[in-house]
Amino acid sequence: MSVIINPILRGFNPDPSILRVGEDYYIATSTFEWWPGVQIHHSRDLINWELMGHVLTEKRLLDMTGNPNSGGVWAPCLSYNGGVFYLVYTDVKSLAGNFKDTHNYVITAENILGPWSDPVFLNSSGFDPSLFHDEDGHKWLVNMIWDHRKNRNSFHGIVIQEFSESEGKLIGDPEIIFRGSHLGFTEGPHIYKRNGWYYLMTAEGGTGYEHAVTMARSRYLKGPYELDPITPILTSWETDRKLQKAGHASLVETQTGEWYLAHLCSRPIPGERRSPLGRETGLQRCYWSEDEWLRVLVSEVYKEVFGTSGPSDYVLGPLLPVQSRTVIPELDHFNSEFLNVQYASLREPLDPTWISLRDRPGFLRLRGRESLNSLHRQSLIARRQQSLRCEVETCVEFDPASFQQLAGLIVYYNSKNYFYLRISRDEILGKCLNILSSANGQYDEVLEQDIVIEGWKSVYMKAQIVGSGLQFHYSKDGLHWSPIGSVLDAGRLSDEACSRFQDGYFTDWGFTGTFLGICVQDLTGQSKHADFDYFAYREDES
Repeated sequence: MSVIINPILRGFNPDPSILRVGEDYYIATSTFEWWPGVQIHHSRDLINWELMGHVLTEKRLLDMTGNPNSGGVWAPCLSYNGGVFYLVYTDVKSLAGNFKDTHNYVITAENILGPWSDPVFLNSSGFDPSLFHDEDGHKWLVNMIWDHRKNRNSFHGIVIQEFSESEGKLIGDPEIIFRGSHLGFTEGPHIYKRNGWYYLMTAEGGTGYEHAVTMARSRYLKGPYELDPITPILTSWETDRKLQKAGHASLVETQTGEWYLAHLCSRPIPGERRSPLGRETGLQRCYWSEDEWLRVLVSEVYKEVFGTSGPSDYVLGPLLPVQSRTVIPELDHFNSEFLNVQYASLREPLDPTWISLRDRPGFLRLRGRESLNSLHRQSLIARRQQSLRCEVETCVEFDPASFQQLAGLIVYYNSKNYFYLRISRDEILGKCLNILSSANGQYDEVLEQDIVIEGWKSVYMKAQIVGSGLQFHYSKDGLHWSPIGSVLDAGRLSDEACSRFQDGYFTDWGFTGTFLGICVQDLTGQSKHADFDYFAYREDES
C-alpha cells in the first residue's frame, strides 16, 4: 500500500492545476511576480514529484516589469487535447483598491517543456481562467467576473464564452452560469464532464482560512447548475488540521480508475495564524457517490466532528508503481553552466548583464542594480522556504566603495517585507555589516552600530529559521560563527502579516510566501558586482 504525504508540493506552490497525459502527471502552479512563470511539477505515481521546469520563460510570453507585489501570474490552468498542451493564465497588472487589471492569455505546445506558442489574448474581465474541451470539439473559457462597483459583490459570478482556436479569439457573448454558494468569493472554476453531467468545481470562501472547494452540476454546459447538497466538499475552516486554507482545487483520474483532488493548502506556524511557507499543494483521494457527486475520502470520525470533508496529511496512494524520489543536493557550488531550476528572480528573466556563472567559474556573480523597493530591476536570486525548520548559508566576496552599494543574504517576502544581512561601506567605519528590516514598507536597521569587517576578503553568512524565530550569523572563515542581532520575527513574512486593509479596501495583498536568497544593490548606477561562492539550503523536519 502506497501513501501520499501532504503537502506534495511544499512551500509557495498555490492554485494547482493537475493533468494526466498517458502515464505522466503534471501540476502547474501560480508564481505571481517570481520569474520564470508557472512551475511544472511531474510525477508518475502521485507520491514523488519533481520540478521539471517552467512554462513562461521568455519576455514574449510574459512581461512583468513594474508588476505589483502579488501581481503577475495567477492560477494557470493546464489542459491537453488532440496531442496539444494548452495553458491559460492571468497576468495581473494591478490589484489594490476596487479595480483589478487582469489580462488572460492562452498558449499551446506539443511538448510540456515547449516551445510554447505566442500568447493569444482572451479577456480582462476577471481572473482564474480555465479551458474546457467538450466532446463535440468546441472549446470554452470559464473565469470569474470582477465587479469594481461600490456596494456590489466583487465576485460577480462565473462566466463562460466559446474560444475559436482557428480565429484566435473568444466568440459569441459571455454568459454567467453560476453565482456561487452562500460561502461567496466564487473563483477558480474548472469544468469536467462525466456520465452526461457537466460538473463545475469552484473555489469559495476567500483564499484564507475560510477557503473551500464547492461543486455544482448540470446536464447542460450553460446550466442551470445545481449546487451539491453537501457544500463545501472540502475545507479546513474551523478545524485544527495541520493543513489549513484548503481550497482552489482541480481533479484527475488515474489510468487505473482512481480519482484525486489537487488543492491549495497551508501549514501555519503551530499556535499562530501565520504561514510564512505560503500556500502549498496537497492531494486528496476521492470517489463518486451513488447519486454521482464527488466525495473526498476521509475518516468517518472527521465527518462526525466537523460535518464536512477536511484535508488529510496522509492519503492512500494509487495502484501505480512507486517511483524513486529525486534528491536535491543541499549545497550548490555554482559549478554548473546553468542556474538550478529551484531558483527564481523577480519579474524579469536572467540576463548576463546582471547575473553570470561564467565571469568567474565556480561563483555566481550578481551585478548591483535597483533597490529592494524596486518593482523593475532587482538583482536577486532566491528559492522557496519549504520547511518551518531550516537554514541557508552562503559566502560572498564584495568590496563596496559606497554606502549605496550593498550585497548579502536575504529572507524575503516582497519589496515591503524582508530581513537582509548586508555588507556595505560606511564613511567612518569602512566595510561593515548590518541587518536591514522592512515591515509593510517601514525601513529599519536592526543594529544600532554596524559591525566592522574592514579587510575581510570573504564573508560567510547564515540564517537559521525555527518556526517564527530567525537568527542571522556571520563568520570570517566559515568555521567559527557569531550570531548577529537578536532573534527576529520570521512569521512576519507571511500572507497574513503582509496584507493590509484600509478605508474599506486592501492597500496591500499577500499571496506568495517566504523566499531565501542572495542579492546585490548599487544605487550609484555603477553595477558593482558581488561573487557568491555557494548557496546551501538545509531542512530539519524533526
